[in-house]
Amino acid sequence: MNELCILQDDVPSFPNQVAFNIIEEELCQPLEAVFSKISSQTIAAASLGQVYRATLRTTGEDVAIKVQRPEIEPIIYRDLFLFRTLASFLNGISLQKLGCNAELIVDEFGEKLLEELDYTLEARNIEDFIENFKNDPTVKIPRVYKNLSGPRVLVMEWIDGIRCTDPQAIKEAGIDLDGFLTVGVSAALRQLLEFGLFHGDPHPGNIFAMRDGRIAYVDFGNVAVLSQQNKQILIDAVVHAVNEDYAEMANDFTRLGFLAPGTDVSPIIPALEAIWQNSSGKGLSDFNFRSVTGKFNQLVYNYPIRIPERFSLVIRSLLTQEGICFTLKPDFKFLEVAYPYVAKRLLTDPNPALRERLIQVLFKDGLFQWKRLENLIVLAKENVAKMSSNPALQAKDMQKSRSLQVERKLDLTDTIKDGARLFLIDASIRRQLILALTEDSKLHVRELVDVYRLLEDQIDIPSVALEVARDFPTVVRDLMLSWSESVLSDR
Repeated sequence: MNELCILQDDVPSFPNQVAFNIIEEELCQPLEAVFSKISSQTIAAASLGQVYRATLRTTGEDVAIKVQRPEIEPIIYRDLFLFRTLASFLNGISLQKLGCNAELIVDEFGEKLLEELDYTLEARNIEDFIENFKNDPTVKIPRVYKNLSGPRVLVMEWIDGIRCTDPQAIKEAGIDLDGFLTVGVSAALRQLLEFGLFHGDPHPGNIFAMRDGRIAYVDFGNVAVLSQQNKQILIDAVVHAVNEDYAEMANDFTRLGFLAPGTDVSPIIPALEAIWQNSSGKGLSDFNFRSVTGKFNQLVYNYPIRIPERFSLVIRSLLTQEGICFTLKPDFKFLEVAYPYVAKRLLTDPNPALRERLIQVLFKDGLFQWKRLENLIVLAKENVAKMSSNPALQAKDMQKSRSLQVERKLDLTDTIKDGARLFLIDASIRRQLILALTEDSKLHVRELVDVYRLLEDQIDIPSVALEVARDFPTVVRDLMLSWSESVLSDR
């Protein structure tokens, strides 16, 4: 594995003069006119390009210059043609074993590879990531200089970070390892479940630990996009895993495109249950993507499952990042970090669709899950505590900046407002909540008190009451509309 890591940023480089000529051709001016200083050796060299460190003459800022290998495009086209020709002889076997055309696999691979050759596309990807993480002070995305970039040259802000697979250097820099892992997993999950735009190649050469505790990403040539529908289905799958509803999880596979529409999912349900349930009773705390992927591979061969190209990137991305986490902390437990993020998202996200998922989690077989609500609150508070203790949030300039979302407490204001609205307007929710409070012919006052105690240090009661009061006219209007609609429908 160490030898293969060399391929990430230590491939033999091409001559400096060739690289400098390409830079001058793209910028249409001499190097000396743009850069006051440029490194005589490459900082990193990979299969498609290599990187130099330079200083801008106008501002004195340090930048990274990414230069594409000369004549690489015709070589890639030639290799893709050869692969596709070979794949045509394997179509029959591929259709039988994988359920898809072998040439299609090559085409999907080739499409992503050719996207990496266009540095103008990568510059746009960087701008999208900057926009997504603009209010997150724990993530650093390098600024791109589009006026100094072109199809073969990309100039971006220099990232002075620590390689993320060097735990000793990270500790020596005074960075809390657990806190950094929380930041990294939260950033990955935000890309996947919130933005739908995620880094497709997060290998150790592309992720760094900043000395102030932030995580930094570089190299955005390979990114993938998930639709809003797919993001919601993934969240559904998480909810179904929490609820141990494997029949619905199997249906999620059909909705995501892993199974053809109309496929009988009943034989897959026991297999999914075997994957997610640990037979020795250890539970999901020992979950890791490596073991699940190994078991899932057996499903691919035993059932008519085909992994869509966008999800092959998701799986590879998560596996790679989990591998980095294991390097930093060998006993790393993914769900111990991921579940607190998911819990906080379910409890605080303003998206109405996630409110529905929260209700699904809190009700099982018509019964309200008091213990599950307590666990969600505890986990969400844990995520907020770990994120807020990150050194990146302690800097004075971060504390003063109002544009950055620094969460010191679990903000449930919107959730409480929505809950009050639903209680007044939605008769079925109102009935379920009343039944939850009077289950087994008794008032569940103790459970309410336990939930309140968990939240009393997080909620500013006067502020929440003020917000609810402000929203009261809207609630009354919606209540009247709901009542009038029910009267009209009855008549």
